Amino acid sequence: MRNADLVTRGLKSVWHPCTQMKDHEGAVPLVPIKRGEGVWLEDFEGNRFIDAVSSWWVNLFGHANPRINAAIQKQIGELEHVILAGFTHEPVVNLSERLIEVTPPGLNKVFYADNGSSAIEAALKMSFHYWKNHGKPGKKNFVNLSNSYHGETLGALALGDVSLYKDTYQPLLMEVLTAPSPDAFNKEPGETDEAYALRQFEAMDKLLAEKHDEICAVVVEPLIQCAGGMRMHHPIYHTKLREACDRYGVHLIADEIAVGFGRTGTLFACEQSGITPDFMCLSKGLTAGYLPLSVVLTTDDVYNAFYDDYETLKAFLHSHSYTGNPIGCAVALATLDIFRDDNVIESNRGLSTCMAESVAHLADHPNVGDIRQHGMTLAVEMVKDKASKTPFPWQERRGIRVYQHALTRQALLRPLGNVVYFMPPYVITEEQIRHLAQVATEGIEIAVRD
Repeated sequence: MRNADLVTRGLKSVWHPCTQMKDHEGAVPLVPIKRGEGVWLEDFEGNRFIDAVSSWWVNLFGHANPRINAAIQKQIGELEHVILAGFTHEPVVNLSERLIEVTPPGLNKVFYADNGSSAIEAALKMSFHYWKNHGKPGKKNFVNLSNSYHGETLGALALGDVSLYKDTYQPLLMEVLTAPSPDAFNKEPGETDEAYALRQFEAMDKLLAEKHDEICAVVVEPLIQCAGGMRMHHPIYHTKLREACDRYGVHLIADEIAVGFGRTGTLFACEQSGITPDFMCLSKGLTAGYLPLSVVLTTDDVYNAFYDDYETLKAFLHSHSYTGNPIGCAVALATLDIFRDDNVIESNRGLSTCMAESVAHLADHPNVGDIRQHGMTLAVEMVKDKASKTPFPWQERRGIRVYQHALTRQALLRPLGNVVYFMPPYVITEEQIRHLAQVATEGIEIAVRD
C-alpha cells in the first residue's frame, strides 16, 4: 500500500470530522497512518510523527501499549458485550468501584454512556429530572461560560459558546445563560490570574442570585477550555462557584472529559479547587485512547431522587446500546492500573517542567501573545500585535502553516486556530518534548511571515 493509493480511495468514501473536505484535495492532504507505537504514528512509507496532540486528547500511555493490549485480549476471550439493563458484569462493577475511589469524595454512583457528548447529555437530563422529581419543574435552564465547549450533539452543543461550531445550528438549540469566562488571557496588565478569576466570578454570582429559581445547573470545563483555544484559568473560580451553587441550590456539572486523568497536573482538575461537583463527566483518557466509553459520576443525593417504586415514573430511563461495554471497562481498568503502579502524576511533573522550559524563549517573540500551561497541557498563542493581543485574521489560517511544517519534521501539531499546543501521551521523553518545541518555534516563524 502506498500513501497516495489509500488517500485516493479514502477521498471517494470517507467524510472526515471537523474538516472542510475540499482542503484535502489541495493544500492540506490527508496523512494515512499504518501503525502506531508509543508516541509515534507511522505512515505506509515509513514516515513517522510524534503524536503531540494524543490523537485528539485521548491517548495517555502511547499507541499499542502492551499492558492495555493484554487487557483487551483477555476480556475478549471472556465477554465482549452484554446488555447492562437487568444484567451486570465484573468489569463494570470493578471500574465503578475504582472510579469512586479515585474521584473527589461524594461521587458514589457511576452512570455509563458511549462518548463525551453523550455523558454531557445524560448529566443535563439527570439535573433537570432531579429538580422535576423534587417538585421544581421550573428549574429548566443551564448556565455556561463564554468560550466553552461541551460536545457536538444538540444538547451539548447548546452548552458550548464557540461560534465556529455553534452558530450554524443555533435555530435547533435550547437557549442557555452565559457568564463571562475567567480565561486569564483577558486579564489586565499586572493583574494575577487569581485576581482576574475572582473579578470574573462576580458576574456568575449575580446571575445565580437573580435566576437560581429557574436554573438546573452550571456546566464548566475546570481549568482549561480546550476546544476554545486551550484558554486557561485559576482554580479559585471553581472553589467560589461550588460555594455559590450550594448557596443558591444549583447543580455543578464538571466536564472533565478532556482535562481529566492527569492533563492539568492532578488526576482530576477539580482537585486543584478542592471541590466535589454534583456531576463529573469523564471520557477520552478514561480508556487511554483505545475505545469509546464515558461515565457520569454523581452523588447519593442525585441517585436517591430517582429511587422509588416504578409506578412513580421517577426512574432515569436513559440508555445507550453499548452502555458499560466490558471491553471498554477492561481497558479503563488497565488505564487506572498504570496510574496506580507507575506513579504517573509525579513523573509528569518533570515532563511538565521540561515543556515549560522548552518554549520559554518564545515569551519575548513579537508574535506570541501568550504561553500558558496547566500540567501536561501547554499552549502558545500567535497574535498579530503583542501589546494589544490583536489576533491574526482567522481567514489567514496561520496555524495550519505550523501544522504543515511540523509534518516535515516528524511531528503532529494540529492547531486550534492560531494556537499551537502540546498535549502529548505521558510516555513522551524530554528529548522528544524539546524536539517538538524546536519544531513549533520553526513553524511559528514561518506562520507569522507576511
